Amino acid sequence: MSAELVVVTGGTGFVGSHCIVRLLDAGYRVRTTLRSLARADEVRALVRAGGADPAGLEYAQTDLLHDDGWRDAVAGATFVLHVASPFPVRQPKDPDELIAPARDGSLRVLRAARDAHVRRVVLTSSFAAVGYSSRPDRPFTEDDWTDPDDPGLSPYVRSKAVAERAAWDFVDREGGDLELSVVNPVGIFGPALGTDLSSSVELLLALLKGSVPAVPRGQTSGVDVRDVADLHVRAMTHPDAAGERFLAVSGEPITYPDLARLLRDRLGEDARRVPRLVIPDWLVRVGASVNAELRAVLPELSRSRRASSEKARRMLGWQPRSRDEAIIASAESLVRLGLV
Repeated sequence: MSAELVVVTGGTGFVGSHCIVRLLDAGYRVRTTLRSLARADEVRALVRAGGADPAGLEYAQTDLLHDDGWRDAVAGATFVLHVASPFPVRQPKDPDELIAPARDGSLRVLRAARDAHVRRVVLTSSFAAVGYSSRPDRPFTEDDWTDPDDPGLSPYVRSKAVAERAAWDFVDREGGDLELSVVNPVGIFGPALGTDLSSSVELLLALLKGSVPAVPRGQTSGVDVRDVADLHVRAMTHPDAAGERFLAVSGEPITYPDLARLLRDRLGEDARRVPRLVIPDWLVRVGASVNAELRAVLPELSRSRRASSEKARRMLGWQPRSRDEAIIASAESLVRLGLV
């Protein structure tokens, strides 16, 4: 049993709950932050669903929008995994509704961690901070950055780029001895432990429920949430991970029509509502003028955002599950939870 305490922000979330399970399995003491301690039972249920014992789990009440509670939340911690971040179902009209909480929340966590002499913070960023402002003739790597001033970016993409830049700038200028590592996942699939789902798993749920009559020709990359949690722990502990970013991606992108086909092939009757029709690109462009979901797909039409996990594999020994295994694990968990 490790005596080291790890604080995980946002323990009710899809990634946060899996990080807690991974840390408890490894023998760490864990404290998670919640906006309301009334949700502690929810966290315990998620952890049990993940196969870990929540008996020793600690809780702290905090809010990314306010300073109160953060000093106590990180007191005594060796590491902090800052996982919590807003991810909207629909993009807000005012980008600051996302950008300010993402940036200022990260800075609150980093400031409290520095003052508490935390050794290292691992920040959950996103591929959105890497691959949305350039089109290299190669897979994207950790050297690539999304330009937050790009006028074509959605508020969510901008928020991830702004928040990560602000985190690195803070550590460089005011961080003292605090170390920072960053994990940049692509679309996160894998088993849902409860009803708080990633946007990628929400997409699968919509397909399985037949909520959409057809799929666009866009594409997505994928990674299993269990492997994202594992990469966080590796970035937390490896001596060479300080000051580094790590892309979390497994394999090549998959088109939405191929994703729908994979569900039908592997889930049989449970995928009977998955659409077979494909929306032509021109119709997506027309529909995007009135439909926010279609508008979010526009940047992905006829564009491949290939990304490389070579750095995480080489430096940290990370070995993720296959993309298809992650997708099917998501779908099977949605069936198991009775959501389909």
